[in-house]
Amino acid sequence: MFSQFLSKTNLLPRAHLVAVAACSTLVLIVALWPSQGQSVVVEVPAQIVVPEPEEVVEQAPGYSVTEEVQSGDTLSSVFERAGAGVSILYRLIANDDIKKPIEKIFPGQEFTFKFDDQDALVQVNFNATPLLSYQIDIDEDKNGQISKLEKTPEIHTKYATARIDDSLFMAGMEAGLSDNMIMQLATIFGWDIDFVLDIREGDEFSLLYEENYLDGEKLSDGPIIAARFMNRGREITAIRYTDESGRTDYFAPNGDSMRKAFLRTPMDVFRISSSFNPNRRHPVLNKIVAHKGTDYAAPVGTPIKATGDGKIIKAYYSSTYGNVVIIQHGAGIRTLYAHMSKFSKYSRVGNRIKQGQVIGYVGATGRVTGAHLHYEFQVHGVHKNPQTVDLPNAQPLATEYLGDFEQYASNVVGQLGVYDQAYAQKKLIAFE
Repeated sequence: MFSQFLSKTNLLPRAHLVAVAACSTLVLIVALWPSQGQSVVVEVPAQIVVPEPEEVVEQAPGYSVTEEVQSGDTLSSVFERAGAGVSILYRLIANDDIKKPIEKIFPGQEFTFKFDDQDALVQVNFNATPLLSYQIDIDEDKNGQISKLEKTPEIHTKYATARIDDSLFMAGMEAGLSDNMIMQLATIFGWDIDFVLDIREGDEFSLLYEENYLDGEKLSDGPIIAARFMNRGREITAIRYTDESGRTDYFAPNGDSMRKAFLRTPMDVFRISSSFNPNRRHPVLNKIVAHKGTDYAAPVGTPIKATGDGKIIKAYYSSTYGNVVIIQHGAGIRTLYAHMSKFSKYSRVGNRIKQGQVIGYVGATGRVTGAHLHYEFQVHGVHKNPQTVDLPNAQPLATEYLGDFEQYASNVVGQLGVYDQAYAQKKLIAFE
């Protein structure tokens, strides 16, 4: 009987059907209305909506061919293999908007070619990155129109902490951090901590960081949001912050930049073979000769970086220092890099150099007993110990942003503290 009622409702006009449904709801409410002494809540919809029938979109006749770029492929070979031919390719790349993105092919990249039922190419799709792809629509006159298709990754915030028993790298690995995330951590704190000399057993670190996910799988590491490092009883905290001008950097809780105007060391991989020592006995001359810098032993060819912005005032060969570069910085500071195997393309007298740019490579030129870099730090002509000299800070946060930063920093550092405390009390099992 109920099925017969439903079949008959199909004959009613839409307005009548809505009225019937509304009346039925009202009757149901009255029937369920509680007698005296009872209470009940009945949620009544604001309106009854009859869904519109879904429109069926017919697919245009045709077919698709997908080709994966192989090592040694060219765009021509990919288009020919798909059956599109090269004449249409040449026509497409005559358009500069199409030429630039489509020419950057790489092994593993996928191209999907769509043809109509007359075997004419009507569309080309290809990926540039996991998050970026392009679609080229081709009209009847063989002209192409390119559009960009971008995906937004899901951002997962995570927490990690570790105690150092051996090295930062080993502790980071045990905490589940990727190599890239460990390097991020080392870069942030590398201005204040020498991870070769300063690290001690029992040092600790914790951090909040982001990871990017796409379709449920990790795509890449994101940035570190906030981190805390305990080194020899000294606590150092860094917060990532973007001000209204768009500048993004890491700052201490008081707004000072975590960066310094100089890197503490000019190389990433090394061991210190000889420290700054005014009374050192020279290993070749066998007499007391002041050692006015620090020697960093490393394999021949290891890149050497400028420790600060400046201008190259000398780049030459010396019988004592071998291949040597001298950089003039601000505030009366000069740095010297000696015994290099060769200069980089940036090491030309008069060139402006940026902090972190490679100026040369480790070697054994000049008066040496083995491959190493000799590095000097001079202030107004006076040699300072590169390992202990006070390095000037980089630009702090602008005054007009301090209020917003302090509020943000308090919130983020507070979150980090909550997880640190939960971990210390063994209440933290996992966090994502």
